[in-house]
Amino acid sequence: MKVWDYLLEFEEEKEEIFAAITEVLSSGSLILGEKVSSFEAAYASYCDLKFGVGVDNGTNAIFLALKALGVGDNDEVITVSNTAVPTVSAIVSCGAKPVFVDVDEETLLMDVSQIEGVITAKTKCILPVHLYGQCVDMNEVNRIAKKHQINVLEDCAQSHGALYNGHKAGSCSDIAATSFYPTKNLGTFGDAGLIMTNNELLYDKLMRLRFYGMDKTYYSKEHGYNCRLDELHAAILLKKLSHLDSYIQKRRYLAERYQTLLKDTSLKLPVEASYGKHAFHLYVVRHPQRELILEELKRYDILLNVSYRWPVHLMEGYKNLNYKTGDLPVTERAVDEVFSLPMYPSFSEEKQDYVVNSIKEVLLKNKL
Repeated sequence: MKVWDYLLEFEEEKEEIFAAITEVLSSGSLILGEKVSSFEAAYASYCDLKFGVGVDNGTNAIFLALKALGVGDNDEVITVSNTAVPTVSAIVSCGAKPVFVDVDEETLLMDVSQIEGVITAKTKCILPVHLYGQCVDMNEVNRIAKKHQINVLEDCAQSHGALYNGHKAGSCSDIAATSFYPTKNLGTFGDAGLIMTNNELLYDKLMRLRFYGMDKTYYSKEHGYNCRLDELHAAILLKKLSHLDSYIQKRRYLAERYQTLLKDTSLKLPVEASYGKHAFHLYVVRHPQRELILEELKRYDILLNVSYRWPVHLMEGYKNLNYKTGDLPVTERAVDEVFSLPMYPSFSEEKQDYVVNSIKEVLLKNKL
């Protein structure tokens, strides 16, 4: 049993998925056509925003958003190390330097109390990551950003449908980026991403940046890139968007069951922030004996995932940032303890019960 599986969900939805694909292939329009523009508008509207710009993946969504904000060489972007590499990769690809703050012990989201302590004259942007399915405390992030006149870019790749004080993830800042990688709450069958904003000037710039710096003709007004969302993925996402709220409802139901069934174990369970609604992209638990538990669960044919096993600030690929062990103690402690339990809409109660009972057996057997 894997931590994620899309096949049952695909079986339930394949008729409408195949219909969407056939419609695109029969349309004569494969690149930046009606499906892309329709999905851009639909997802932006879902997030209560005016503009959406579809791109080829979530990494480029962050990259282009940073470029649109003017982030470049020698600038600094404040973010977290407890995130997927793409968050940091996009910053570095802009020529900027990631500056890390630690995470909150309970939620493992950005510790907003540390932001002001790392702001310098080079700080151009704060990039909070809405990790695992819930939002960072955006009121505090925005208060600090306004005080220091710097931009905010939300990384919403794991938070489709999450709420912050009643507002959708992505609608609480200058600009937001998201991913529709297959594992996401709203995922396609490949790579795709989107940038969202209410700022028309940023929108116009992003539309050029994703297409070689061009508007509608083959004339570049500025240096740009090839980061277009495909019609096929846009058509699939349009169909799946109508199911997103039901996906989240099922995820929250499964999370509630986990909370009830595992509450008397030694696992540290997820905490939902008081200001928000968790969309449970992942159900992440913690235990100091994680490796033993994961190894023992393999005997039950349960293969679980770790998000994330290595903090970005200590990876070899980013050793030039000059961080060392001990710089982000909460992050470094968490990466040795976290692991994800199966969480996807088509995951059955029967399978969930099997996972829960297997975990309890492992904990009991090993006196954990």
